[in-house]
Amino acid sequence: MTDNREPSASPFREKLDALIGQPTGGSGKPTLAPDPVNQPMIRHWAHALDDMNPVYLDAEFAAKSRFGGIVSPPVMLQTWTMPAPKIEGIAERGGVPMEMGHNPAAFIEEAGFTGIVATNSEFDIERYPRLGDVISVTQVFEEISDEKKTALGAGHFITWLSTYTDQDGEVLGRQRFRVFRFKGSGAPAGTAGD
Repeated sequence: MTDNREPSASPFREKLDALIGQPTGGSGKPTLAPDPVNQPMIRHWAHALDDMNPVYLDAEFAAKSRFGGIVSPPVMLQTWTMPAPKIEGIAERGGVPMEMGHNPAAFIEEAGFTGIVATNSEFDIERYPRLGDVISVTQVFEEISDEKKTALGAGHFITWLSTYTDQDGEVLGRQRFRVFRFKGSGAPAGTAGD
C-alpha cells in the first residue's frame, strides 16, 4: 500500500496508526475454540448451507480423498473459535453476545464515528481443518484508511487480520475482515480529534 498521507499527521491519525499490528481487544492472547473440530457441527453447517460435499459428511468417501478423512469446510474457521454467547447484559452491550473487555479502538467511536457497517471479508486457506483439530485465533488491526467521504458519511475503513492455527501452531488460514466506521451524513467531517 502506498502511503500518500501528509507528512504531519493529525493526532487522531497518529492514534489510528498506533493501532496497526496491535490486538483488536482483550488480552492479546489467542482465543481457543471451545470445542475441537467435530462431525456434528460440520453436519449442521453443511445442512444449513446446503453444502453436501462428501468430504465433510461421508467418512468412507473422505478416507479415499486427498484429505484421508473427514474435513471441515474451511470457511468454518471463524465458527470454531466463536465463544458461547453471554445473554446476561446483552442489551447493555448493544446486542454484542460477549463481553469485550478493553477496546483499544474506543477512541474512534468517541470521536463521532459511531456508525458501523461490514464491507467485506476475505479468506486465505492453508489447509482444511481435520476432525479433532483444536483451533485458536489471533486478531490484530492490519490497516486503517485515511478518512473517506461516502454516501453514508465520512469515515475510515478498518481491516483486522485473524490468523487461525491448530493445536501444533500450524496456520490453517487467515481472514481479513473490513468495516467502515463513519459519522452519519449529518455530522461534520474532519473533526475527529483534530
